[in-house]
Formats: sequence, structure tokens, C-alpha cells
Amino acid sequence: MKKIPEVTLLFWVMKICATTLGETAGDLLSMTLNVGYALSSALLLGLFLVVLGGQLLARRYLPALYWAVILATSTAGTTLSDYLDRTLGLGYATGAGLLVALLLAVLGVWYWSELSLSVSNIRTRRGELFYWLAILVSNTLGTALGDYLADDSGLGFGGGALLIGSLLAVVVLAYYFTRLSHVFLFWVAFVLTRPFGATFGDLLTKTPEQHGLGFGTQGASLILFGLLVGLVLYDSLRQPRPDEAQVG
Repeated sequence: MKKIPEVTLLFWVMKICATTLGETAGDLLSMTLNVGYALSSALLLGLFLVVLGGQLLARRYLPALYWAVILATSTAGTTLSDYLDRTLGLGYATGAGLLVALLLAVLGVWYWSELSLSVSNIRTRRGELFYWLAILVSNTLGTALGDYLADDSGLGFGGGALLIGSLLAVVVLAYYFTRLSHVFLFWVAFVLTRPFGATFGDLLTKTPEQHGLGFGTQGASLILFGLLVGLVLYDSLRQPRPDEAQVG
């Protein structure tokens, strides 16, 4: 059941790239193509279930498949968050609060049923399902937090990205220089990389008048997609072939 990549620097670079692409691609579908948050959420959740089915059937870690599921959770999380915060009118702060409670509930039930939250020791199908549910909720939460920092906090896109980046740096220091649980720090970092991607995605897509870089949703999505594809190809070439893994 070793179907999840090792948590290395490459993992976090790909995670940030995928979550940022999820932000821009989600906005491209719901806003640029004018299909709305509800319909785009339904479509993207359907896509998530399709690629998740492939991941559950896989017998080993396949980089293209794994990161396709991550990207699907990130893209669906973007439109789900926007649907809660904007269409339903909950607002960023209330939406983020509800998603924090939901994520804690998922992690709590996961720990109660599996007695572990370690992502390097997932041995059951139930644990795998909890893993992906936690990722979907955390990516949805990250969008709400990123939008709150960018729009309601007064920090703006650049300030929000700088704040989240600083918090991530603190997590890295805690990982190497404290005795805090590495499992706890992993989930903190996993949640924080989503709002970092969300704010960085906004920074890429918004116009200079909106204090962004002006690439637009299409341009930013193409750039990030090309970068992610390159990283997935690199990661795929690093993986041992099935016959080599069995011999080892």
C-alpha cells in the first residue's frame, strides 16, 4: 500500500505548485467560463471521484495519478470554498471557521478509527479514504483562509503570501529544531500551503491595478500546468520500475 510519495522538498514544491494551479484553474472554470460556483463544484467533485477511484485501485505510487488527485482536490476546494463564502453568503471568516471544525472532525475520527494520523504508515483502505478526505477539506479550508487574508485582512495578495510563507518557515524550523510531533507539523504545513497557493495564485492572476502581476487565469494556469507536468515527469523518472522494486 505504499502509494503516497516520500515527504521531501520535492513533495512540498509540487504541493504548492498543484494548489496554486488549483486556485487559478478553479477560478478559470467558475468565473472566466461563467458556469458558476455550484455547477463547477459539482463537475470538479465528479472529476475528483473519478481520479480518486484510479488512485484507490493502484497498487503502488504513480506520480501522475497521485498528483492528479491532489490537483482535483485543490481545484474542487477552490470552487467549494467560493460557493460557501460567496454564493451562500457565509463570508470568508465564517466559512473558514466551519471548515476548520470539519477538518478537526475528520482528523479526530481518522485517529479514533486508525490510531494514527501518519501519512507514511497508511495500511488500510479506510485510512486511505480518510487521508484523501482530509486533503479535500484542508484544500477547501486553505482557499477560504487565503481569500480572507487577501481580501478582508487588509494584507493584500502579496502580504497574505508573505505571512503564510513566514508561518511555513516557522514550521520548517520547528521540524528540525524542536520535538514537536512530525505528524502534527505535517498537517499544519499541509493546511498552510493551500492558502499560500491561493494568495500566490491571486497574485499571479489579478491585474496590476488590483496589486497583482496580471497573467490572468488562463496565462497563470498554463504556466503552472507546464511546471507541474515537468515536476511529475521528473518524479516519475526517479521511481524504480516494478520489477526493480520487487527485486529490492
